[in-house]
Amino acid sequence: MPEIAEVARITHFLRQHLVGKRIAKVIAADDSNVFGKVGTTGAEFQRAVTGKQVVSAGSQGKYFWYDTHAAGITLDSPPHPVMHFGMTGWLHIRSEQTGYTRYIEKTKNDNEEWPPRFWKFQLETDSDPKVEVAFTDARRFGRVRLVDCPGGDIRKHSPLKENGPDPVIDKDLFTEDYLKQKMRNRHVPIKALLLDQAMISGIGNWVGDEIMYHARLHPEQYSDGFSDEDMAKLFKSIMYVCDTAVGHLGDSDKFPDDWLFNHRWGKGKKDASTTLPTGEKIVFITVGGRTSCVVPSVQRKTGKATVSITKEESEALENGAESKYFEEKAPKKSGKATTIKKEEQQPAPRTARSVKRKAVKGEEDDEETGLEKVAPAKRNTKEYRKDSTAEAESVSGKAPKTKKGKPEPKPVDPIPDSVRRRSGRLREKVA
Repeated sequence: MPEIAEVARITHFLRQHLVGKRIAKVIAADDSNVFGKVGTTGAEFQRAVTGKQVVSAGSQGKYFWYDTHAAGITLDSPPHPVMHFGMTGWLHIRSEQTGYTRYIEKTKNDNEEWPPRFWKFQLETDSDPKVEVAFTDARRFGRVRLVDCPGGDIRKHSPLKENGPDPVIDKDLFTEDYLKQKMRNRHVPIKALLLDQAMISGIGNWVGDEIMYHARLHPEQYSDGFSDEDMAKLFKSIMYVCDTAVGHLGDSDKFPDDWLFNHRWGKGKKDASTTLPTGEKIVFITVGGRTSCVVPSVQRKTGKATVSITKEESEALENGAESKYFEEKAPKKSGKATTIKKEEQQPAPRTARSVKRKAVKGEEDDEETGLEKVAPAKRNTKEYRKDSTAEAESVSGKAPKTKKGKPEPKPVDPIPDSVRRRSGRLREKVA
């Protein structure tokens, strides 16, 4: 998913190629997800943008926009397009290399397919040479909306006003004290807190993992369980990772060699590396419904966490791991439980049935039951089963039973009671 660095990258290209130019032509698809789920349509977007001049472009977290003026007029001319990439959205500029991730197909030459596949809108300027721009989204989780307000007030309106400060452009708002207050007031896994856009704008999955790795903190640990020292380390890590990623415009080829980003994309791939160059093991766990990349030997749990460690983490820490890492996470039960060692456990009392079953299977030795072990072929014979039943009953001290396991029935009177009563009445009449 495009995050703070990717959005900064595309904002850079908008400022470089679109700002200062007038939009002469717009074609927008009538997509009920990309446009419709934020209250507009492709046709409305087309009418709102056509003929406008782009005067600036900006971003906050995962959102970006460009301000427009009506051509030849100095007054603000809302509404303004505000966009979110979602999972696979991207903004392409023809003959310019804007895409670089595994989701975005790189531009190879000037003769690439245009418009690109999965386009949702495309526009071109009236400049010479003209600039052609297209918004694409294969999975349709991206959003293109129109915000009706003066250009300078976009961040004061939804959806941006509900988002937290951007750690790169809002350094006066996103401070160490701000982070500590948010962490102490919430009881959620710290990774989930970092991904909450209402708390911090722009941090997504890979940025969050990179931050936790450099802070040497575990993503499952609860946010209110960190020390002041750990919170300070987390703040410094957030600023370092976000500033570095945005400074390189999300170009991963320029990221430092010691970043987790360079080694995290092998999950599920055959022959993919599962360790860092230092030999430290990489594992994947689920935190807050999202897959997180963790290096257990570096990222230790120092407080309460949402779940216990995974099997992979246990294997990674087998050699020289600290015992305090293997912390019990299950809720404690009231009362004391009695643990009986295996060697102290006493066998359950034997019944005639269990003695017979084990005797038939040949599982008991002569000292315990006095029954002889026999070959499986002999155990299957009718005579052996009959004999073993009698012996088992004698060993258990039980009274002999019938084939069905019930006591012998009383002898049956050969003359039914009804006949006896009827014959008695006949004798009375004769007398």
